[in-house]
Amino acid sequence: MAERGASALALPENWPVHPDPILALNRMGSFDWDLDTGLIHMDAQAHEIFETRPEEFDGRLTTLADRVPWHESQRLDAMIARAIKDGSENYGAYFRVRCRDGTLRWTHTQGYIRRDDTGRPRRIIGIVRDATQELRDSQARADQALQDKALRRQTDVVQVTTAALAHARTVQDVIDVLKDTHGLTHLGAASLVVGLVEGGRIRLVAEGPTAASVPGTQVTRIDEPYPMGEVIRTLSPRFIESPQEFAERYPILWPDLTDLRITSAAYMPLIVQARPIGAMGLLYDDRSGFTPEERNVLLTLAGSIAQSLQRAMFYEQEKDLAQGLQQAMLPRSIPSVPGADIAVRYRSAAFGRDIGGDWYDVVLLPGGRVGAVIGDVQGHDAHAAALMGQLRIVLRAYAAEGHNPATVMARASVFLQELDTQRFATCLYAEADLSTGVVQLVRAGHIDPMLRTAQGSCRPLPVEGGLPLGLSAEFGRLAYPVTTVELEPGQSLLLCTDGLVEQPGTDLSEGVQTLRDLVCGGPDDVHDLADLLIEAAAERSGDDDVALLLLRRGSLSQRSGGRQQHHVAPGDPEALVEARRMIRTAVRSWGAGERSDEIELVADELITNVLMHTDGSAVVTLRVITGHDRRLRVEVEDSSSALPRRRDAGCWGTSGRGLLLVDQLADVWGVESRGGGKAVWAEFKVAPRR
Repeated sequence: MAERGASALALPENWPVHPDPILALNRMGSFDWDLDTGLIHMDAQAHEIFETRPEEFDGRLTTLADRVPWHESQRLDAMIARAIKDGSENYGAYFRVRCRDGTLRWTHTQGYIRRDDTGRPRRIIGIVRDATQELRDSQARADQALQDKALRRQTDVVQVTTAALAHARTVQDVIDVLKDTHGLTHLGAASLVVGLVEGGRIRLVAEGPTAASVPGTQVTRIDEPYPMGEVIRTLSPRFIESPQEFAERYPILWPDLTDLRITSAAYMPLIVQARPIGAMGLLYDDRSGFTPEERNVLLTLAGSIAQSLQRAMFYEQEKDLAQGLQQAMLPRSIPSVPGADIAVRYRSAAFGRDIGGDWYDVVLLPGGRVGAVIGDVQGHDAHAAALMGQLRIVLRAYAAEGHNPATVMARASVFLQELDTQRFATCLYAEADLSTGVVQLVRAGHIDPMLRTAQGSCRPLPVEGGLPLGLSAEFGRLAYPVTTVELEPGQSLLLCTDGLVEQPGTDLSEGVQTLRDLVCGGPDDVHDLADLLIEAAAERSGDDDVALLLLRRGSLSQRSGGRQQHHVAPGDPEALVEARRMIRTAVRSWGAGERSDEIELVADELITNVLMHTDGSAVVTLRVITGHDRRLRVEVEDSSSALPRRRDAGCWGTSGRGLLLVDQLADVWGVESRGGGKAVWAEFKVAPRR
């Protein structure tokens, strides 16, 4: 503990004849060391410090050997020799002196090296003083500084941990924060245990990072003699300050902890609103005892953890309730559709009580058609989920009644507007005939679908759209345009909500491009592709629900023949327009060739007859009949039992030529009774399909 270069003593040349009285007043002894003779002269105070009697001291260093331990003497000699050699004027050092009773005490010396004109050292004059109390006070200050630093560090850990807990949503999130090696272990704990109260028992939810798995403690009763049960019963912490205390208090638990070499432990109840929800234990292997400040820090930390755990448990309960409610409103299963592979996926939002209004549905329709629905009600709450359930039901009902897609969408909009909810919904409805591949799409403020080819390329499919459901009825704009496309065998149609394309910090076009890349590079199987897309949505950790529906048309070998059916209600000109469009698309896709116009004309005539001469709707069915030849059959069914008859229209008549036209154009035609109604049919021979 040498201090070379300490300030030199201003001692007179004739010292010690005239010693400085200030030294005596400060209980400092002085000495004069003649380097030529090797003799040291010490005053009375110096003798007192070394506990030597003047008559016993002969002035030689060897006489002090009993007073200065050998290793201290060696250190002082080496330090003084260096000071003399390198030309220093002074030196200083702390060293220990052995008292007469054998105890050691700290002493400080400071010497001034006097040299002659040639620079040769001749004398060393200086002081010695008792430094025991000085160093004791210094050590106490250092210890206090270390304690203050440790307390500040613990307080910082509490603040950092509390900040991290503020972002924890689930119980597992809370546990992860506590088990983080940069978290509680900075408080010096070797192990952590956390238990939650469930039905009068304590279930252990965390052990780590080095806690031993104690048999029989994963679930324990509160009244069992374990520390966690005790702090929960008494609502008071337990600070265990030694292994002996641990063994005496908890003899059942202690034998299983001996391998951890635990020296102390702190168990604290986790209390929220005066009710214990669990307990936490910190086990230490390098300390004993807890200061009042440390106990307060740990209790503060336990309070913060309790609040976080309670919040996390409420979150998980709300999330389970929300997901259960939402799943109950979605279809329990998707029907099997001949000639198609269909996959649906749904992922709820990341927040607990938020219930989205996203939904999907698949509706089996007459004539081998299928309706695919994707939609999103505005908002993220129970009201949005309730509206979603109602819209799903009415859309299914309107589609099953046989209305064309535009009418289905318009009626759903009126329904939502009449509920007076001030909410709107976006929706996309696709009605597909898988035998022909004809798909009719109607879009109400929703994002466009995406089309993937059998070769794996894909592109967004532009669909002319109208206003969202509810808004179109409110503003009187219920005319929804219909986009008709043909889905080739092996092609897939992707319908999704905006949660699949919207990404934080990016615009919609970037999200669409990302989705396109995923679909293009994804697997051919629609179920595998759906899994890939929903996993990608989960990785983005967005705060919106995601619903998607993939429909893939099967190959030609999967179908026995084409069939298309459409309902046309009286007084519904849009339905008639859609029926004509359906007929035109179907006969061309089925390869009717040059007879396409004839088939369209006959079908139109039969539909018109029903609408003009009956009070009900017309159900038109087109199908392909295969056998020794290939024929296309048109059937128009109505609810009237009156049979049609041919009339002579005359030269100037404007009606009465319908059946004559059918008879001239069709290869064969006829009438069949259908319950309370009838069906007029006509068949046309068409060339075999290559």
